[in-house]
Parts: sequence; structure tokens; C-alpha cells
Amino acid sequence: MVPLIGITCYVEPATFTVWPDTTAALLPYTYVEQVVRAGGQPVVLPPAGRPAAALRGLDGLILAGGGDIDPSRYGQDPGQHTGYVRRFRDEAEFELLTTALDRGVPFLGVCRGLQVLNVALGGSLHQHLPDVVGHTGHCPGPGRFGPLPVFPAPGSRLAKALGEDPVTVPHYHHQAIDRLAPGLTATATAEDGTIEAVELDSKGFAMAVQWHPEAAEDHALFEALVGAC
Repeated sequence: MVPLIGITCYVEPATFTVWPDTTAALLPYTYVEQVVRAGGQPVVLPPAGRPAAALRGLDGLILAGGGDIDPSRYGQDPGQHTGYVRRFRDEAEFELLTTALDRGVPFLGVCRGLQVLNVALGGSLHQHLPDVVGHTGHCPGPGRFGPLPVFPAPGSRLAKALGEDPVTVPHYHHQAIDRLAPGLTATATAEDGTIEAVELDSKGFAMAVQWHPEAAEDHALFEALVGAC
């Protein structure tokens, strides 16, 4: 049996074939390719209806990257750099994640997916990371990844997948964890101290990374997810 891996997606204006400015449920195809390469069957989950109902037929879940979470979910007003907030996506993904964790569905969070996990469990975010670390290396420009090293924590699930040596990965995030949620352990950091990966303190497979593994040449995290399924 091929594990079925649900992947959340964006809903944004898009132009394709003959259709200009059409609202579309879309996802960078690299997510699809990574799941297939790892031996899974991707299933795209739009933030509409009750996507948590789809978990009955899925073996694993990926919360994909995207815009910023509504800061009211962690008790803050929006900062001047906070943008692309989609409250309908927040609502769908928080419900989807909570249901997945309750049922023990193997879970991988990517960028926004890490932030959803942290906020859902009671943590908070830095709304604009350059104001904290003093540089833009984690998000060097629109549509451009920044290669920075991260340092996996020895003995973590992340280190079992990637190894314990520093690894350079593609970053594209202007937000990051501020207050780490109860029940989460930080399992990788950047040189500037930014938390770059977390794992849920449980026996199941639940991890999230702040960078974009779907854009990396390494496939280890997707292989680890599919293996857990």
C-alpha cells in the first residue's frame, strides 16, 4: 500500500493557461514531487469545508508554507510587516492539525506549518525576524531562498533524518518562534539563535521545520514522514 499524504495548500489569485486572475487552490509542485519520490501518494487539501474529515482516509499530513497567521491567535496586534493573512486558512489548518495530533497521524510542518503547530499549542511568534536578529538572511528577497546552516540537536528525530552535523538549507521566512509552546522541544537552531525545528514530546511522529525542505536537494524529511506512515 502506498501511504496517502495530505498536503495543505494556498488559495490565491493565479493566472494559468487562458484564465487570468482566477482564484485557485494551489501548491508549489516541489511538495508533490518530494512526497512521490519518498514513496507516498500526495493528496492536496484545500482550506474549505471540513478538511479534518479527510484525515479518516489519510496516513500522514504536511502543513505547507504560506502567509502569516493572524496575530490575534497569539494575543498580538498585526505588525507593519505582517501580511498575506488568510483567516479561512488559519481556521481550517488549526482544526486539521489538532485533529491529526489527537489521532496520532504522522505530521510534518513546513515554515508556516511550524508556526501553526507552535501557536496551536500555546506559543507565540516574532512577527518580523529581521527586527530581532538584525539581518535578512532568512528571507533575502521576494521569491528568493536564503541558504543558511542549521544545527540539529543530537538524538532528535531531526538528527536521525539529517545527521548531527550542521546542514545548509533553503530559508524563506520573516517570522519565527518567540515563545516555544509547552510540549514542544526545539531540535535545530540557526547561528543567530532562531529556532528552526521543533518536535512534539510524544511517541508519535510530529515534527516541523522553519525552512523549506521541499526546495532542498535532500529528501530525508519526506522519507522520514512516509516511513513513519
